Amino acid sequence: MGSVSLKIGDGTARFRRATLCSSALNILMLFSVLTTNLFALYAFTSSPKDHQNQLLHHTHKNISLISEQVSLILGEIAVSQRKLAKMEKELLGYETFDLSRPNLANELKLFLHHHQLPLGKDSKSGITEMVASVGHSCEKSVDFLSQYMTYKVSGPCPDDWSVAQKLILRGCEPLPRRRCFAKSIPKVGLFPFPISLWKPVSDKIVSWSGLGCKNFECLNNKKFSTRDCVGCFDLVNGYENQRFVKARSKNDFLVDDVLALGNGGVRIGFDIGGGSGTFAARMAERKVTVITNTLNIDAPYSEFIAARGLFPLYLSLDHRFPFYDSVFDLVHASSGLDIGAKPEKLEFLMFDIDRILRAGGLFWLDNFYCANDEKKRELTRLIERFGYKKMKWVVGEKVDTVGSGKLETYLSAVLQKPVRV
Repeated sequence: MGSVSLKIGDGTARFRRATLCSSALNILMLFSVLTTNLFALYAFTSSPKDHQNQLLHHTHKNISLISEQVSLILGEIAVSQRKLAKMEKELLGYETFDLSRPNLANELKLFLHHHQLPLGKDSKSGITEMVASVGHSCEKSVDFLSQYMTYKVSGPCPDDWSVAQKLILRGCEPLPRRRCFAKSIPKVGLFPFPISLWKPVSDKIVSWSGLGCKNFECLNNKKFSTRDCVGCFDLVNGYENQRFVKARSKNDFLVDDVLALGNGGVRIGFDIGGGSGTFAARMAERKVTVITNTLNIDAPYSEFIAARGLFPLYLSLDHRFPFYDSVFDLVHASSGLDIGAKPEKLEFLMFDIDRILRAGGLFWLDNFYCANDEKKRELTRLIERFGYKKMKWVVGEKVDTVGSGKLETYLSAVLQKPVRV
């Protein structure tokens, strides 16, 4: 094999010259890049001074206009938020009270004062403070309300249920809570259920304060303004113990006939303006639970119903029913359904009845008094708007129940709520 020789002198010289050429080329390229960037920078910044000033002026002007518009929009949003907050507080009711009034009860001021939540904003409801629940119409009867809220804390409550009911009838509902002890009457002599349904109620276990009559005998002889409670407290000798099981006219439907229309699906019901609770008693005998809505107008209805072992609900018909949607199998109502005033009030009430009645449930309109043909037509048109199926529909005349002897027109109907999708 041949040998390899390395001449350090010439080879080293050629390597050094190549390295120097490469470095020079890199320096030249770097110089070219820098020169190009400098020319580009000069080209962008070499505009006439007047033109540059004009551009800057327009830029500042546009920014100012945008800032002004943004400020205006933010201002309008803030105003709208304040208006919405004010409207919300007015609807809630507590903001309409002037708590600085000199004659306002301290307990009322304390109840209406809203309190911040201890942990700040609630993530689920979005509220930041606890607001007193009191009807917005209470502001119109603030003197009565202040009287109602004047009492000794932790002492006995004043005997003023009539003041409370007067407030409710004026739309002041719900009433504020109180920190006093209500008078308790010993309920001696109550009968066990279901015997209690048809046993006379003792005069001694109800409150007669603020009422004209002081016993049930007086009430049984009294002519009430309402047509639904004539002799309704006499559970032994009057017609009350025959209602819903024995008809006196074609308008009187029997409870078993109506239940048969429900095909065994009636379990819970709601009775509007149920007098002394006889409808609920008849349904209880048939294992159907009924809540009876009533007020103590001229008589102790609530206590009488409770003494029979039934469930009274102390509530005016101006109040939204405190039940969830579609929970009742049956709703029963009579002339107490007519809350007078404008037809719109009855319309709102009918929509609330429809809300709590389940699909397929029964609405029993029982002897609704039609003062004239126009009243009957209005009610008929209103009912037809809901699309209910007419299971029973009877219009008839009978002698009025308040003692005038005149023939009056009554409408009775059983209607089935449709399924809506």
